[in-house]
Amino acid sequence: MSKSTAAARVLTALDDFGNVVITLNRPEVHNAFDPEMVRALTATLADIAADDAIRAVVISGAGKSFCAGADINHMRQSAKFTKAQNHQGASESARMFHALYTLNKPTIAAVHGAVRGGGCGIVAACDIAIATRTATFRLSEVKIGVVPAMISPYVIGAIGERQARRYMLSGEEFDCAEAWRIGLVHDLVEEEQLATRVGEMLGQLYSSGPKAVHAIKQLIPHSAHSPIGAGIVSETAKVIADIRATPEAQEGLTAFLEKRKPSWTVPPKTKSAAKGKKKN
Repeated sequence: MSKSTAAARVLTALDDFGNVVITLNRPEVHNAFDPEMVRALTATLADIAADDAIRAVVISGAGKSFCAGADINHMRQSAKFTKAQNHQGASESARMFHALYTLNKPTIAAVHGAVRGGGCGIVAACDIAIATRTATFRLSEVKIGVVPAMISPYVIGAIGERQARRYMLSGEEFDCAEAWRIGLVHDLVEEEQLATRVGEMLGQLYSSGPKAVHAIKQLIPHSAHSPIGAGIVSETAKVIADIRATPEAQEGLTAFLEKRKPSWTVPPKTKSAAKGKKKN
């Protein structure tokens, strides 16, 4: 199953296991964002968030590059916009990054080629990033006299304040090894192995409890930015106590004790077939 949105600026494809691949589809401009792509991606993420059958999301780029960030032609036009018009456009982009970061499904960035500006923001906003060894990165906004404001929470969260100071101020290019060293990406693979490694990671995510995954996505930023004291001790104890009482946790524990796979690892088609056999 596949569909396209906003004049094919964003493509989506859903497999039988509930994994969605979102492809940024402006290869002629290295998948640079224009307003239509921003709106299309935001709408796509909203649809995915509302669909309980979707288990995981992969973000990829068509053509030679992952994403070149903001579209230069649109930026040239925006220089003549009013302050209110610029604020509206920036707010739309900021909401897109936030929608990706807070999505209630695990996300994987499948990275290749050039990654610039907002493209680095997409990578940082995803939960997991896997890059090819030929990928290159640059927080290039400063080179044209602007700042990486909207992506800064996600990039700083990924690489830390110290590394952000260097690469946001210098705007220099860095390779995949440096991206891995500073924490922007998790895995490095040869170009021809990217799809395989992404598939392996999707398999790992598929064996994880879907509701537990969502809870962990909420837990990490909260715990990371809370002082270690009575408040966080009490809150984390409540989180685990509430989770243990859920049907998913009970099923997971029962499956472990019975030495079988939990029900959420059964593909949807298999579940349907099993139900059909019972009725017959």
